[in-house]
Amino acid sequence: MLTLAIIEDQPAIREAYSAYLAAQPEFRVLLVASSVEEFLEELSHKTEMPEVVLSDIGLPGGVSGIEGVKLIKQRLPHTEVLLISVYNDAARVFQALCAGAVGYLIKNTPLNLLKEHLLQVSAGGSPMSPSVARHVVQHFRPVQAPAEVLSARELQIVQGIEDGLSYKLIADRLGIAMDTVRSHIRTVYRKLEVNSKGELLARRFGTN
Repeated sequence: MLTLAIIEDQPAIREAYSAYLAAQPEFRVLLVASSVEEFLEELSHKTEMPEVVLSDIGLPGGVSGIEGVKLIKQRLPHTEVLLISVYNDAARVFQALCAGAVGYLIKNTPLNLLKEHLLQVSAGGSPMSPSVARHVVQHFRPVQAPAEVLSARELQIVQGIEDGLSYKLIADRLGIAMDTVRSHIRTVYRKLEVNSKGELLARRFGTN
């Protein structure tokens, strides 16, 4: 049986996790806490340590779930910490992984999938929700320079944006219709995988 601990401040969610996982023959829930501080305090009274800790990120007290990963690993170096959160932004994902979390799940993960993810951890895996995994893949994807993926006309459009020109002024400069400029912009966004002018400029100037 895989020994578990749960850190979750929302009573309904905490009870749902605890009741479901405790009912599974593969798991034994050793400790349930509402904060990292409570977890560490309760841990001192335990003779058996959890192999996996399922922890929320947004927790009460002075220690977040991400900060808690390092504290837990200091006390329990062989214990894996799987974080779960309503947040899936890239910054939190990478902070969590850099802190030592074995994986990162989103809170809308169904309980049956949560069970599978915990079993993956015990088997040496690093489970991540799809939206989280996408951040990781994009981070390590080789970055192509715009000149390698954009056509000559598209590069002219980007140059106009860099020069601070409106779509109308770009159209006038290139002698094309404004609708054509918009069409090229959509293609540029798709090719460079950006969603705004700010992201385009950051990608173009290499500030990402």
